[in-house]
Amino acid sequence: MFLRLMRPVLCSWKAGGSRWRLACLRGSKTVPAMEKKLLLVDVDAGVDDAAALMIALAAPNVEILGITCCFGNTEVENVCKNVLRVLKKCHHLQIPVYQGASSPLLNTMKNDYFYGTDGLGDVPDAEAPGLDRVQHEHAVAAMIRIISERPNQVTLVATGPLTNLALAVKMDPKFPKKIKNMSIMGGNMYSRGNIDICAEFNFAADPEAAYIVLNEYTCPTFITTWEFACLHAVPWEFYEKCTSQDSEKARFLKEIYAVTTEIQKRPIPKLRALYRKPGFVSCDSIAMAIAVDQNVVTESIFCPVSVELTGSHTRGMLVLDMDDALKKENKVSIAKELDMEKFKSLLLGALK
Repeated sequence: MFLRLMRPVLCSWKAGGSRWRLACLRGSKTVPAMEKKLLLVDVDAGVDDAAALMIALAAPNVEILGITCCFGNTEVENVCKNVLRVLKKCHHLQIPVYQGASSPLLNTMKNDYFYGTDGLGDVPDAEAPGLDRVQHEHAVAAMIRIISERPNQVTLVATGPLTNLALAVKMDPKFPKKIKNMSIMGGNMYSRGNIDICAEFNFAADPEAAYIVLNEYTCPTFITTWEFACLHAVPWEFYEKCTSQDSEKARFLKEIYAVTTEIQKRPIPKLRALYRKPGFVSCDSIAMAIAVDQNVVTESIFCPVSVELTGSHTRGMLVLDMDDALKKENKVSIAKELDMEKFKSLLLGALK
């Protein structure tokens, strides 16, 4: 269980709460501020990543130290531009953005441009920030530096292909041991795919990178699979409530999601209905919600995992080793049940 892995953090919070209560009883005038969660976010933005970033940017207990960009939903240059657009809309252009991997480690990836060719619904913005605002330091170097400067203090959130993360561990084998914990959006738990027959987009985009990360990263890891997100779709009525708020952020998200929501509102095929509920699906937002508040997940599967690399129909599929046949020391937590009210509250708050 991820909560079990995170117990030292929860205990620390409880201890801090006790000190706070003791200080109040003693009449202390100084109340310690709650320590902020430090995040480093790796994205392939993507409107789904945009929604996830907005959740983190709106959370009062979160500080984003940097955003690293990877190819995925669109070319990496577009990803950088898209992140900058989101930061501008949320008034957080001070957060550094770094450009990273432009292609997979080995293969030529598939792309259905589900979020538009530019990743943000093909909605032009003449006033969008340019690439001149992107940092000169490469994303992988920045990732290693930021984590190394604050060992065991930073949560790494990955909502795109895992190429930057795979390169980081190859450049610095000790890198995973310096990460506090990690939240990944990717893979599948019931062997159903969305870009291939049995593979989810992020893992299928670079299966070798996903394999490296899930086999060489030993930090506490939480995975949000595609099917899990589909089973926890937000009702369309609530989506309309969120995006109809009188705010620039709400209008922005509704505009860039228009292409995608039109597709999501199509009738669901009978067989797919077994793992796809009607409503608004934002996979990356759930992965980010877990990083912001791990209690948003109420039940998890805790087991070793790997990634299939050679199957003709299963390349990129997440493998759950429920019988411990792989004899791996490190295990991950895979989300199984979600506190929908907490998640909806985070989504609503992000667009105020």
